Order: sequence, then C-alpha cells, then structure tokens
Amino acid sequence: MSSDSPTSGFVAFVGAGPGDPNLLTLRAAELLAKADAVVLGEAPHDSPPSQCREGVEVVEGGFASVVKRAKRGQLVVRLCEGDPMLFSSITEEVAACTAAEVDFEIVPGVPPATAVLTYAGIPPAVGVPEFRIVDAAQDQDWAAHAACRGTLVIYHGIGDAVAIGKALIAGGKPDTTPVAVSSGGTTTEQYTVVSSLGRLQADLKHAGFTEPALIVVGEAVGMRDKLSWFETKPLFGWRVLVPRTKEQSRSLSEQLIAYGAVPEEVPTISVEPPRTPQQMDRAIKGLVTGRYEWVAFTSANAVKAVREKFEEYGLDARAFAGLKVAAVGDATARALVEFGVKPDLLPSGEQSSEGLVAEWPPYDSMLDPINRVLLPRADISTDTLVAGLTELGWECDDVTAYRTVRAAPPPAPIREAIKGGGFDAVLFTSSSTVRNLVGIAGKPHNVTVIAVIGPQTAKTAEEFGLRVDVMADKPSASALAAAVAEYGAKQRQAALAAGDTPRRPSQNRRGARRRVR
Repeated sequence: MSSDSPTSGFVAFVGAGPGDPNLLTLRAAELLAKADAVVLGEAPHDSPPSQCREGVEVVEGGFASVVKRAKRGQLVVRLCEGDPMLFSSITEEVAACTAAEVDFEIVPGVPPATAVLTYAGIPPAVGVPEFRIVDAAQDQDWAAHAACRGTLVIYHGIGDAVAIGKALIAGGKPDTTPVAVSSGGTTTEQYTVVSSLGRLQADLKHAGFTEPALIVVGEAVGMRDKLSWFETKPLFGWRVLVPRTKEQSRSLSEQLIAYGAVPEEVPTISVEPPRTPQQMDRAIKGLVTGRYEWVAFTSANAVKAVREKFEEYGLDARAFAGLKVAAVGDATARALVEFGVKPDLLPSGEQSSEGLVAEWPPYDSMLDPINRVLLPRADISTDTLVAGLTELGWECDDVTAYRTVRAAPPPAPIREAIKGGGFDAVLFTSSSTVRNLVGIAGKPHNVTVIAVIGPQTAKTAEEFGLRVDVMADKPSASALAAAVAEYGAKQRQAALAAGDTPRRPSQNRRGARRRVR
C-alpha cells in the first residue's frame, strides 16, 4: 500500500505503543491527524491521542462499524495496543476488510517488550545475546523457556506470575534468577518491583499489580540499579495541581511532565473582556495616532487583549512603529515576540512591577517628545507601577484591558483530592491563585507540598494557614517548576540515604495506599 494519503475509504490499524503517547510513530501521527474516526478498541486508552484532529469521531468498543465507515469513504484509524502484529491479533479484523474489499494498512507500534524494559532501566539483551518473548495467555512449555540463557519477557502473565516462577524453577532455572515485574509501562503510573524467582510470591503479595504488565526474567534485571532513568525522575508520579488558566498552564505543565509529574490544570480565574470597551477603543486610537511614548505590558493576557483589539480594527504589529515597548517578564516578552513585537525594556533582575520601575528611565523633556505611557492591564492590578512611573515624571493612562473573575469550582473529585491530600504538590503563581483556589475548592491538605512563585505569594499563602515548602529563586513559572523538581530530588536522595524507599507526599497521608517502590 502506498504511503500517500488515502482518497477513499480506508482502514489503518495503528500500533498505539505501550502507553506513552509520545512513542507513536510519525506515520501513526500523520494518519491520526487526518482520520475521520478513531476506534479505541480494547486497549486501556483513556482518550484518543493528542495528534487527532479537532472534531474527529471517537468510537469506543471494537471493530463493529469500521468496515461500514470505510465503505462510506471515511479514513478510519483502529488503535491497537502495542504493536498490532505482536500478541495483539487483528487477523479477523484484517480478514473482514479483505472480504469487504476495503483498503487497509498496518502501522507498526513500539512493542512493550522493548519499550517497557527500556523505561524500567533493563536492557533487553545484555551478556548472552538471547531475547525471548512469550505470551502467557497461550499454552507454554515453561521447562523449555527455563533453558533461555538470556532475557525472557512474558506478556499477559501477571495473574499467574507466582505459578510461572515456580514452573521456571522446576524447569531448571535457579531460584536466585533476577525477576522484574513492571506495570503501567512508559507512563507516569509505571511501577516496577525487582525480585527473584524464589522470592516472587512474597514480593508480589502486596504489590497490587494489574494488566498491562510485563514479567522480565534474567540477569539483565540486575542492570536496573545503574540504568534506571524514568522512575528516578525528581517528580516521578507526583500529582501536581496547576491552578492557572489553560493558556498560562500549558508550558508549565510540559515542564512538569519532563520532571516525571502528572500535572492537573485547574483554572482559578477566568479572563473576560472589560465591561465597557470604550476605554480600550480610545487607547488603541491613541496608540495609532501618536499619543504615547511607551506601552508597558504586565502580563501575557494584556498582550492578548491588545492583539485582539488590533485584529478587530484590522491592525497588526506595525502599529507599534515608533513606540517603545516594555514587558514585565519573560512570559510577557514571549507573547509580544509571537505578536511580532520585540520589547525594548525587560527587567534584568526581579520580574515584577517593582523590577520594571527600577530600570525604567526617568522622563527627559529633551529626549522624550511625549511623556505619556499606556498601561493596558487587568482590572485588579496594583498601583505600584503607576506610582513608580509617576515619580519618574511620566503620565500614565491606566486602562482596563481585561477582567479577571473567579472561575467556577472544579469537579467534586478534584475538590476532594485537594482537601484530602490526593495531590503531591500545588504550584501557586500569584496571590490571586491562592485566594481563588481556596475560595472555589478549599485549602490543600497539610501533606501537600506548597510551592510559591515569590515572597508576596508566600505571604498570602501563610495568611490562609498554608505552610510554604518551596519558593522559586526568581518570579517565573519555569523557575517555580524547577524549584519543585529540586525539592523532590532532595527528598528522594534523603530517603535513599536513610535506607528508606522514596515516597510521594500523598503517600504519607493517613489511609494512603502503601506500595513499596
């Protein structure tokens, strides 16, 4: 079958890999982006991959309507767990396509047998170059498999793991042979227990394993101490609450994921247009007609509000020609650059209104033809910037560009997790996020790590009775995430140095499920 995009009805059997959506192949991502319908099948996919186009039809529960959809001219992606041709039989479904004369393609996926081992820090083949994969769901001659001199990987065997271990010992494998059992492979739910054939029953007794899981038998398991890289991330498995707007939290969440965390975005504020738009209309007119010498942006939301007004009037970044532009911090500067505007002034130290005022030049009638500054800001902004610029001799037009209102309460499970210690950490990026989160969802549990972006946010958190554990070394969301990661790494190192098993903060609350990692 050609790799060109299909122009008529077509079915693509796409390997979804072991769990991490970033392990999809480029061909899989290409087909998902063009699919009319995605069939999730039996694999434990919580939702379709992010590569799907907006508006794609998602079909749960198998293959029944796939041929009909393809006959109607649709491109149908059938997601298959792991690799479609490896212990994930699609033979009957492919036969149905053939019988109906529907074109199809089979896209390989990253097999769990190699990916999960790699994420667990176990080389698939080391020393003796023998690598054997078996499916415990089929009848197996375990005595024959006991003769495997290299690495033995067992699919679908978690329910019979102890019996399989005994059968391998009976077949001649030493009871000291290393064994690893890993579930939730390549996701932040990954959980690996290292044991031996002789101790398998005792070590799995309270582990609570469920499928999908892999059993790995062989000396390669011993390499895990040196090669483990995924489960040793500083925030591995931490459930982290990010109380910001969706637009603001995206890059922060991506950074947390890189540290191994599971971020959950819970908006605490909603950004809305000003009640009366006339003030912004006059400001944009003044900006175009030369009323201002400077425009100062104190948030990415302010940039967004001005950009939307520009688009409303058919303007673009060229309207800033001849103006000087200031940004309060890196995030605001990035929003301006995306708009096509390079800031002339950015604080080199503290990224705040105080930091901006500290570097703002005083008004000089010989150098500055105009002494007026436009400040498009939120309706709840403080007077610090206006007071500082006025003292430097500038006149300020402080204009409400947008309003911030408290968001609706999150769903009940989120509220219960916040108050009950279900989150390992919460990241507060402003005083308003503290006030609003407590207002809509209640105070975080005392086992939850409280991280704040700066001293003012820390003060507000303490006023609400929260213990501040982490503060960023500079007021940026990126620095805050890095500070939490450093905190997590130190906690992990301290536990290992004391001979203890590292635990997430949420595992320390009363009644939390205790699993040895």
